[in-house]
Amino acid sequence: MKSPFFRMFAVLGLLLGVLSAPADAAAQQKMAVVDTERAVMETEDGLRAQATLKKLFDSRQRELDKKQEELLKERDDIEKQREVLSKSALAKRVDKWQREMMQLQTVFVEYNKELQKKQNELTQPIFQKAMGLIRRVASQEGFDVVVDKKAVPYVRSDLDLTDKVISLYNQGGAADSGGEKAPAAPAKAPATAAPPKP
Repeated sequence: MKSPFFRMFAVLGLLLGVLSAPADAAAQQKMAVVDTERAVMETEDGLRAQATLKKLFDSRQRELDKKQEELLKERDDIEKQREVLSKSALAKRVDKWQREMMQLQTVFVEYNKELQKKQNELTQPIFQKAMGLIRRVASQEGFDVVVDKKAVPYVRSDLDLTDKVISLYNQGGAADSGGEKAPAAPAKAPATAAPPKP
């Protein structure tokens, strides 16, 4: 008959073997990171997309600023004439001003939606190509997992594939990345137009 200590050591040995097996498997996995946003936006196509968005944004912002400036002048004028105008005339001007301010706020929201849509339209193809390159690099270099750099608090610099992906993309490597369809690009808020001030 075996002693209770022998059985306890046998069970502990078995448990240690079971517990260490996944750790060994995890230790053998190769992981890398990619700053997905930078891998998309710092490609030549990404930089062109940003320039297009900035041009559209600046144009829209100028329109909003001009209309807002007109409304601020109108408000100042209403304030100056508050004592001179009849109550009904003042009420009409205030009502008109408020309607125009609400309309400006609606335009502001629509412009921001338009900018978001245009950003998605311009960056989605770039994102798809970059995802194909990430898969290709991971496969060629034997990485089991590639994680977005923003999801990890620390990573060694030699495990960051971002610059390699950007370089391959700019060299035309995305054209033959092929393979399965990449996931949809995460929505990133574009620089939004400044809201009108009441």
